[in-house]
Amino acid sequence: MRLLSIITIAIVLVISSCTPKPELKTGSWRGLIEEQGKKLPFTFDVVTDSSGKKNIYLKNAGEKILLDEIIYDGDSMIITLHIFDSELKAKLLNDHLTGFFIKNYEKDYRLPFRASFGEDFRFVKNNGEGVRDFSGKYSATFIHKSDTTLAVGIFKQNGNHAEGTFLTTTGDYRYLEGNVIHDTLRLSTFDGNHAYLFSAVEKDDHTLQGDYWSGKSWHETWTAVKNDSAALPDAGSLTHLKEGYDRIDFSFPDVAGKIIHPTDEKYKNKVLIVQLFGTWCPNCMDETKFLAPWYKQNKKRGIEIIGLAYERKNDFDYARGRVQKMKTKLSVEYDFVIAGTSDKAKASETLPMLNGVMAFPTTIFIGKDGKVKKIHTGFSGPGTGVYYDRFIQDFNETVNELLK
Repeated sequence: MRLLSIITIAIVLVISSCTPKPELKTGSWRGLIEEQGKKLPFTFDVVTDSSGKKNIYLKNAGEKILLDEIIYDGDSMIITLHIFDSELKAKLLNDHLTGFFIKNYEKDYRLPFRASFGEDFRFVKNNGEGVRDFSGKYSATFIHKSDTTLAVGIFKQNGNHAEGTFLTTTGDYRYLEGNVIHDTLRLSTFDGNHAYLFSAVEKDDHTLQGDYWSGKSWHETWTAVKNDSAALPDAGSLTHLKEGYDRIDFSFPDVAGKIIHPTDEKYKNKVLIVQLFGTWCPNCMDETKFLAPWYKQNKKRGIEIIGLAYERKNDFDYARGRVQKMKTKLSVEYDFVIAGTSDKAKASETLPMLNGVMAFPTTIFIGKDGKVKKIHTGFSGPGTGVYYDRFIQDFNETVNELLK
C-alpha cells in the first residue's frame, strides 16, 4: 500500500514537472483597472531582452516605463511597478491576466485588474475618423467639495486619438492618452503609482465640463475654456523663506544613518541644489530622471545636490529601502537624506524657515555663500512638452548665474 502511494506521488510529480508553466506572451497587451465603478485602460508591451528575460514596458503617450521585476509562482505572477511600492498581482490564463493593482504602503488598497493580449488601444480603436476636435490650450478649474485648483490643459488630437496633460502649481498630470468618442473626450494614465481617469464634453457655450477620478475614492469635477494665454502663477513665487531667514538648515540622516547638514565641508563654496521629493511621487521621478544625468555631467563645475526624501511611512528602514531602490533604478549619484513623511503639514515642520512645503517636488537653489537664491515649486515634466523645455532652460540659466 505504501509502495502504491509512493508511485502515485511520483507520477503526479512527473506530470506536474512536464506540464508547461503559463508564459506571458511577447507583444502588446491592454489592461483595465476598475476604480469607482469606472474602467481605466492602459497599454503595455512584453519584450524579451538579449538574455532571454521577459520585461514589461508601461506605455503612456510618449513614455515607456520599464518593469523588470516579475516573479512567477505557478500560474500567478507579481509585477513590481518600477520604483514604486506597488504591484500588479495576477493569474495568467492563456491570453489573459486577472488580478489586482495593489499599493503596499496603503491599507487595503486593491483595485481589480485584468489584461488581454494582442490589443493596443486605449478606450476604442483608433479609426482615424473625423470627430469633435479638442486640440488646444485651456484654462481649467478642478473642484473638490469647496476646494478649487487652477490648471492649464493642453491637448492634441489626431482623428479620434488624443493626448495631453494638465499643469498645476504643484506639478503636472504627466502623460495622458485616450480617445474622443462621439462628443466625449476620455483620457487615462497609469504610471505604476497613479491611476488617473478623465472625461469631458463640450457644452453649447464651448466650455468643457468634465470629471476626474483617481484611485479608490478621489473624484473632482472640472471645467475648462480655450485660452491661448492660459498661464499659472510663477513657480518661483510660491514657496519662500520667512522674514528674517536667508538660508535653510537641516540635520537629517543619509541612507547609511550619517547625519548630513547643508553646511558640511562637502558643500562649502559650491552651488547646492536641494530637492524635496518622495519615491512615491511620479513627478519627483521625472525630476530625478532629469537631475541624475545632469549631475553626472555638471558636478565637476562645483555643484552638489541633496535629495530630501519624504516617504509614505514614518519608518527609517522602509524609507531607506525605497530611496536605495530608486537610486539603483535611476542611476543616481547625488546624496539623499531621510527627511520625514509625505504629509505636507509635517514636512513643513521639518523646514520651519519656509512658508510651507506646498509640493513634491520643490527645488531650492543655494549659492556659494550658503544663502537661498531661488525656490521652484512643483515640476513641469517631459509630458508637458514646451513647458519642460522651458524648465530645463531656466534651471541651467539659474545654475550658470550662481556659478559666476
